Amino acid sequence: MRWSIAQSRLLIAGLVCLVLPYAQAQAPKRSPKMIYVDNGSLRLGIDLNMGGSITYLAPADHPERNVINSADLGRQIQLSFYSGPVPYQPAGSQMSEAWKGLGWNPIQTGDYYGNPSKIIESRVSKNRLYVKCIPMHWPLRNVPGECQFEVWLELQGNTVQAHCRLTNKRNDLTQYSARGQELPAVYVNAPYHHLVTYDGPRPWSNDKTTEIRNRLDKENHWATWLATENWAAQVDDSDWGLGIWNPDTSRFSGGFCGEPGVGGPSDSPTGYIAPNRTEILDHDIVYDFRYVLILGNLPQIREYAYRHADRTHLPSWTFQNTRDGWSYENATDAGWPVRRGLEVKLGEGINRLVSPEFAAPTEDIRAVEVTASCTARLENLTLDWASSNTPLEHRMTIPWIDAAGPHTYRFPLRGTLPAKDVLTQLRLEVLSHQADAAVLHIAGIRLVK
Repeated sequence: MRWSIAQSRLLIAGLVCLVLPYAQAQAPKRSPKMIYVDNGSLRLGIDLNMGGSITYLAPADHPERNVINSADLGRQIQLSFYSGPVPYQPAGSQMSEAWKGLGWNPIQTGDYYGNPSKIIESRVSKNRLYVKCIPMHWPLRNVPGECQFEVWLELQGNTVQAHCRLTNKRNDLTQYSARGQELPAVYVNAPYHHLVTYDGPRPWSNDKTTEIRNRLDKENHWATWLATENWAAQVDDSDWGLGIWNPDTSRFSGGFCGEPGVGGPSDSPTGYIAPNRTEILDHDIVYDFRYVLILGNLPQIREYAYRHADRTHLPSWTFQNTRDGWSYENATDAGWPVRRGLEVKLGEGINRLVSPEFAAPTEDIRAVEVTASCTARLENLTLDWASSNTPLEHRMTIPWIDAAGPHTYRFPLRGTLPAKDVLTQLRLEVLSHQADAAVLHIAGIRLVK
């Protein structure tokens, strides 16, 4: 049976992996409809018969050296988003049983049955490409998403600067739980079988890198890890290949499937990388993210991240027109758009607010401050935190202050954090005794030096 890697994609919604990949349904072959840009360093191409996904990236002076794998419609470099319900099956639609666990899953290229996404608009100018499409739901036969994808790509030196946007127009107004997103999904050819990253507790110190040796065809799942410098790369035996840097994402997934070494864009063996971030995708959300592709050797890829990362500030979240990657357990909020803070509708019992993952050196952190107010009387506010080696099991509880307006709660962490490590995630917890009507307003959260 031929491996179809896209169909063994990590179900990052719940960090669950499919046990076995499945062959893609038979579909007619379509000739590529390519548009290209070339800046003298890189040559970049997108296929308008595959939703405008990236299917070609090579050095300009070696155009035969395309690193991107396109053996089926679920590979390429493309957008893929997840939400509820699970399963997602509009009335009268046909769904692949193998993929019903994905739920709502529009992807840029097309569906499992080979139906491509519909291009609405495309533009090409010097060093720039733009595409807008209506994506298809991967598990369903010929069901367009109630959404649009837009991608802006610009060549700068040996990099591709990408800006991506999801615009939802769903009729289902439910606010579904946050799920993991692929930001984006990246598939490369067989020569680039060494997956290298930095996942240690001393980011930005030129500490030794790690090779992720996960094989999907042997272990039946992709690897997942905390990339504390926000990058990973698939390189060949000479350490040359494709890197991706997403400065807003620390959780990555990836690996390799098939026989390493020899194979091109149409061959089954492939490597995979995806920066992952857990997000709520409202029925009407406009969700943007950015990433950078770097074509070069491993030191060049890592050096790019070092040169462009903002290492002067600790993480902080002000929730101005965005949730900043925070999500909820046993709670919802006022919906999109977010305006001047989170308006969290508490459920009866324990409610949790969970941060995105990050990597902040523990020696730099004195405290965590939370500016909040609530329409109901609360007893305590609890903060849990995780480091690179421990999950969300550290805990500090302080009394709730019944103030007329927002109050800043300070959690003094100095002396409680492990030395020479990184703080990687926060979780706020409140206990509500009201069945409804209680609203917790979070104006801001920050790590204090």
